[in-house]
Amino acid sequence: MPNLKKSFFGILMTCTFLLISACGEGSGAAGNSADPAQAASGGNGEKTGTQTSAKPVTIEFWYGLGGKLGENMQVLIDKFNSSQQEVIVKPVVQADYSETEKKLQAAIASKTVPAAVLSSNVDWARKGYYAPLDELIAGMPDFNQEDVVQTFLEQGKVDGQQFFLPMYGTTQVMYYRKDALEKQGIKAEDLTTWEALADGAAKMTVKEGGKTVFYGWEPMWGAGNMIDAVYSKGGKILSDDGKTVLIDSPEWVETWELFRKWIHEDQIMRIHSGGQGWEYWYKTIDDVMKGQAAGYTGSSGDQGDLDFNIVAAMEQPGWEGAGEGKPVAEAIMAGIPAAASPEQQQAAMKWFKFFMSAENTAFWSMNTGYIAVRQSALDNPEFVAFSEKNPQATVPLKQATHGSKPFQDPTGGKITDALKIAADKVQISNVPAAEALKEAKETAQRELDRMGK
Repeated sequence: MPNLKKSFFGILMTCTFLLISACGEGSGAAGNSADPAQAASGGNGEKTGTQTSAKPVTIEFWYGLGGKLGENMQVLIDKFNSSQQEVIVKPVVQADYSETEKKLQAAIASKTVPAAVLSSNVDWARKGYYAPLDELIAGMPDFNQEDVVQTFLEQGKVDGQQFFLPMYGTTQVMYYRKDALEKQGIKAEDLTTWEALADGAAKMTVKEGGKTVFYGWEPMWGAGNMIDAVYSKGGKILSDDGKTVLIDSPEWVETWELFRKWIHEDQIMRIHSGGQGWEYWYKTIDDVMKGQAAGYTGSSGDQGDLDFNIVAAMEQPGWEGAGEGKPVAEAIMAGIPAAASPEQQQAAMKWFKFFMSAENTAFWSMNTGYIAVRQSALDNPEFVAFSEKNPQATVPLKQATHGSKPFQDPTGGKITDALKIAADKVQISNVPAAEALKEAKETAQRELDRMGK
């Protein structure tokens, strides 16, 4: 997932920013079919004698956001729909990001696509499944591309064309119970390395009869934050020339083996896995909020679900001798399926522009913890006042200034899939990191080699 001080804003503007339980009914009508009345009138109107009355274009917007995120998305959709009479956005909610992509794949195959989707796929863009947005953007002189955080905007480009637009930025940060640290005399500002965090987690862990009843830390399930930790040690997924997979290097093996040890041998950390949609994510949050764990690694977007009277936030740590952490900071992107009609595409673009406005991206950041996508949002008076009263809002931005770029998988996801499988082996099945990563490396290298033939 299923997240700013005024003097700090100027610096952040030039830094690296970052950050789907049901499918909609027959999206073909809303997604890419022209209304017969509109066709008869030759445009976006309905003939009544000698006069033409405007008729709004209804589009489906697919996204996989639950909890407070879903509630805030609905707020902005309602605000957009009541702000003008040209476009009506119909929300279609999936369980999570992955389900959105699966359902979109089926929709593309049946050519009954939505007009807008909170999802992006570089390989699908290259295959022509997504519409390029450059002309649509050019048709909106007041879109102001220069004001969009350029790191985010660049992540939406494929082979030089803009195929996706950033809705919000995210990076995984650390959330901890203030009372748990205080009880052990631990200061958050001292937890700047993974070694220090592990020591602190060991002190905060409570065991009864050889069984852990209170965990010192809970990493989030998946490869994500273990990859963050590898990046912080200087590890890479591919060689600089892009020809060799490096995920069995010492930086990878040493880092992932420590996570395995902390989870399975020391039992000072725990992983929640499986379930429907974001179930594992909320179980992890609940452990901390209900006093069953001292802290967890989660999205900047979790801030809307947390009680900061109980918890606080800090940046991900680095490693001793390796400097500050370098976790991934990325944009969550939205796109327009190519099979949507021109009229639908233009309507979707109006919705994206509205969501990305300075006022609304500031609202999203204040209410979710995700990172605003326009630099001008940093000057929004409400945004400034909010960040001064809520210092946790500055943590994702501070971290993003030294974050790593998200990995662009040249194999269309095969390397990423191999890493997901390896992470499950380490986190869930207690397989030694060297073994899991060696198998992943062989699979990933084979797929990469195929791309070069």
